[in-house]
Order: sequence, then structure tokens, then C-alpha cells
Amino acid sequence: MAVVQKGLVYTNENCIGCNKCISVCPVITANKAIEKDGKAVIEVNADKCIGCGACFDACEHNARSFYDDTEQFFEDLKRGEKISLLLAPAFAANYPKEYKSILGGLKKLGVNRIISVSFGADITTWAYVKYITENNFTGGISQPCPAVVNYIENYIPDLIPRLMPVHSPMMCSAIYAKKYMNITDKLAFISPCIAKKSEIEDENNKGYVSYNVTFEHLMEYVRKNNIKGEPVSDEIEYGLGSVYPMPGGLKENVYWFCGEDVFVRQIEGEKHVYHFLEEYKNRVFGNKELPFMVDALNCSMGCIYGTGIESKKSKSEDTLYEMQRIKRASKKNKPGSAWQPKSSPKQRLAALNRQFKALNLNDFLRKYTDKSAGKAPKIPNQQEVEAIFKRLHKDSAVQRTIDCGSCGYETCMDMVTAIHNGNNIRRNCIHYSKGAVEREREEIREISAEIEAKNKEIIEKQDVIREMIDDSGNDFSTLNASISEMVHGNNSNAEESSNISSAMADVVNFCNNMKASFENINMLLGQLESNNNSITQVANQTNLLSLNASIEAARAGAAGKGFAVVAEEIKNLSESSKNTALDSNRNKEEIVNAMDVLATEADHLMEIVDEVNERINNLAASTEEIAASATMVGEVADELKQKFDEISRL
Repeated sequence: MAVVQKGLVYTNENCIGCNKCISVCPVITANKAIEKDGKAVIEVNADKCIGCGACFDACEHNARSFYDDTEQFFEDLKRGEKISLLLAPAFAANYPKEYKSILGGLKKLGVNRIISVSFGADITTWAYVKYITENNFTGGISQPCPAVVNYIENYIPDLIPRLMPVHSPMMCSAIYAKKYMNITDKLAFISPCIAKKSEIEDENNKGYVSYNVTFEHLMEYVRKNNIKGEPVSDEIEYGLGSVYPMPGGLKENVYWFCGEDVFVRQIEGEKHVYHFLEEYKNRVFGNKELPFMVDALNCSMGCIYGTGIESKKSKSEDTLYEMQRIKRASKKNKPGSAWQPKSSPKQRLAALNRQFKALNLNDFLRKYTDKSAGKAPKIPNQQEVEAIFKRLHKDSAVQRTIDCGSCGYETCMDMVTAIHNGNNIRRNCIHYSKGAVEREREEIREISAEIEAKNKEIIEKQDVIREMIDDSGNDFSTLNASISEMVHGNNSNAEESSNISSAMADVVNFCNNMKASFENINMLLGQLESNNNSITQVANQTNLLSLNASIEAARAGAAGKGFAVVAEEIKNLSESSKNTALDSNRNKEEIVNAMDVLATEADHLMEIVDEVNERINNLAASTEEIAASATMVGEVADELKQKFDEISRL
């Protein structure tokens, strides 16, 4: 899984959504619980995160990572950038045996000068005491810790006027290096703190420092690249500013110069300092008594166990003991020194003022910015609260005040606020998830009951089916026999239909032959008419000859009487032949008319035969389909009977 979200602090691929980071975060909206690719993940809202690092301490899955400038620092060194170092005093405490050779290795890579931030811490102490006493500024909150400053600027802007307007030891070192030592190099802070990057980038800090190089990432790079060289150390002598990284280190410096009669309120740790600041606001605006100043640090063990150190170092107390040795070495027996143990606080303060008399206090003062716009969580109204509780299935007052903390928030109401702001989801509420499981369990019980009832019904139906099978065994045999008979009958019908269709084809052939015979007879009758016409012509000519003969016989007188008799007979024969031919023609016409009627009837018969033949063919096809369907029904009936037989054997 890719990185979920990037910022100064971000969630990496190890996150399992356990909510521990939420439980320790002082900002309710800095973490956002989501589901990503079916996996619960807690994102970091970079705009809301103050860089306190509490999530690093709480997370057992190493699911949080951070950015600093280590890679850029080394890349710029390789390119020949002129860079000098500001060295946090905690570096020597964490790596007492190797820090000088590491510094030597950095020198070999091109680092120019090395300034101890312990000296800058001495300037901060001087500026604090001077500003408080000259301006009667009691009750101010120290600001070496950028996470504390981030919280006030973003979430308690009412306390901005109570922040000490003096730069941190890192910034005092940078200002001194730039303005008083005239160093023009870029400055890299070797840092135990993730949040120092936000201080470096703050608009009020004028870009004095270019890189925040944390111990963790520095040492990772140093070991990977085997960076070491001839041992070197920082350049400027410092005093008790070296103990600033320790819990109460600032307080100890103030007591050193002001005596223990002043009250410095010391507070450390993510679980305490931010609650304290909320209460301190009430104290300030309640016009209650305030301390000389507040020494507030985000990390419970101070900067020596800061958020940017290696995790293995945070589990060892060796650093504390090394810090004590540095502290003892910082107290010098040199007469007139601000760090002379035998001097009184007043004498030490006078010595400190003499040491920094050339410094202009205004050079080390800073401003702050109200960054709270849009940062405070939206508070749901009563109607919205009610709606969210309903979605969580929390209907009673008891359910709404379980306050188990499993979601990461102290109270159920905090969870409602987080959901209202889009920073959490219902499933992160264990009461909701437990209720969902119980609701699913109840649904499963109901489904199981339904299944049991269905099973009972099935068993009862099986018994009925068995009885039906027992009663219906013979019916299947009868059904199969009937189907077989029907198939046989349909096959016979199909065969008979085919035979009838064949016979009807013979009738069609007969009609066609008869029609051809009629056409031949009609042709012969035509020839007969022609012959009759010829006979009539011959008869007409014979009749004409007979008439001529009769005329000649009359002219002959008695001698022509016999010839006259012959002529009369010829005439009679001619008339008879003519009448016979005419009568034959009349009969022919009647025969032709009768034959035309027969031909027409034959055509009509053929049409009827064609229609009957088509219906017989359709009947044959339907009969074959019925036979096929009946066969299929028989097969299904056989298969069904087999199934029933199998069921009856169960």
C-alpha cells in the first residue's frame, strides 16, 4: 500500500488502524480514521498536526514517519554549498563516544563551522531574565519547544500574548552566528526534534536556518555511508545552556541566576502539557496568581529524548547520565564566570549581563502569528449530536457516556465531534461494532430458525412424496404404456398419412393424363369438322350436277327418263350426305362443350386434390412431431420414475 498522506508527519504502510495515535494526540482533528482498500487506516491531517510526535511513542507498528532536510542537506554539500552547523547539546549526550568523529566526517564533506546551540541557550536565558525583569512580564510561557508554540498559535491563540517573545536556543544561535560572527553560510541544525522544521519555516524566523537534520535520519545516513573523520568539536564555549534539553533545564538556568525564591512552573509530556495550557488560559484570564514563568516542553524526558532521535536511544538511560556529566562540566570554577557554583545568583546574573553586554536584546526577540482560523473543530449542535448518536445506535444516556476510549477519544462526545468533523467512522466505536455483531447474531438466529422450519417442512413434504411415490409407482408404468401406445399410434398415422399423400399424387397424375386425352379428342373433333365441311362441299357440287342432269334429261324427253331417275337419286344422296355432315357438326359442338365442362371439372378436381395433399402432408408432419414429443415425455417419465425410486430408497 502506498503512503496514505504526506506532511511533516505522515502515515506509512504499516498502519492497521488501532487508534492509539488518536488516543495520545492533543488535537482531536489531527488524525482521520478511514477505510482504504478494505483496511482501516489513520491518516494525518498535515494542516492540523502540531508535530508533537506523541503518535510515534504510542504506535507499536512503526506506522508513522516524518520528513526533515537530511537528504537535501547532503545533496547540497555535494554540490558545494557553504553550510555551517548548529549543534544541539543533546547530540553529544546521545553519542558521547562517536559524535566528534561524526563531526569530523561532516567537516570532510565540506561543513564549514560548528556552533553549539548550548551557547544559544545561554543567550536565551539571558534574554528571558532581562525581558522579564525589565518589562515585569511574569507568567510568560517558554518557547524553546516548537510543538508547544504550534499548539498555542493554532488552538489557543488567546495565549499568544503570554508566549515569551524571545527566540529559542536554535534561533538565538543562528542570529548570533549571522549578526555577530558574520557567518554567511547556510545553517543546518543537527536536531533531536521533528517539529523544529516548522519553526525553521515560520515566517517570523526570517529564514535564518535552512535545514532541520534530525539525529535519526542523520545517523542512518552516516552509518550507511560510513561518514567519519578526525575528531572535532564545536567552536564556542558555553555554560549551563547545555542542560536545556533536560526536563526542567530552563528552570534550572533561571534558578541559577534568579535564585529559587522565584517560582518556575515546570511541565512536560504530551499527555500533560496541552491540558495544562488549556487550564492555564483559564488561570490567566481569571486574573489568578501566575508563576515567574512556565517551562513547558512537549517531550516528557525533554529534548534529549526528542521526537527526532533514534528509537533505541529513547529506551536507554545512558543519555541522562551523560547529560549529568555535561552539566557538571558546564559549571566552571573560573572567578567572575556566570557559571561559578560558589557565586550567588545575583553575582552570576551580573556576570551573565557582562558576558552579553555587546548583544542587543531586540535582535533576539520574536513575534508570533495567530494561525487558528479554521483549525478549531466544528462543534455539533444538539440535533446533530442526536443524529450521530442514533447512527451509533446509542439511544440511552448510559450508552452515550460509556467513555471506554477504544475509539481513541476520552469520551463518547469527543467521538461524536470527530465524526461530525469527518475525522472518524462509526465502525471505530466498539459499542457500535459490538452492537452490529449482536444484531448480526440475532439475524443469524432468525435465519437459523427459518432454515430449521424449512427443513421440517421439507421433511414433512418428503414423507408425503414417499407416500405419493408408493401410490404412484404403478401409475408411472401405466403412463409409460400409454405414451408408448400413443407413440405407436402416431407413428402409424404418420405412415398412413404418407400413403394417402402418395395415392393422392396418383389421382393428380390421372387428372393430368385425362386432361391430355381431352386435348387429343378435341383435336380429332376439329379434324372431323373439317371432313364434314369437305363432305358438305362435295354434296353441294353433287347436287349441282344432279340439277344439271335433270335439266338435260328433260331435254332428252322419253330417252332421258332413266337418266332423270338416276339424277334424282344422286340428288337425294347428296342431300342425305349434306344433312349427315351438318348433323355430325352439331354433335361435334355438343361433344366439345361436354369436354370443356369435363376439363374444367378436372382442373377443379386437381385443386381439391392439391389442397387435400397439402393438409395430409401437414397432418403427417404434426403427427411426427407429436410422436417425437411423446417419446421425449416418455423419457422424462422414465427419468422421473428413477428419481422417485432413488428418493424412496433414502
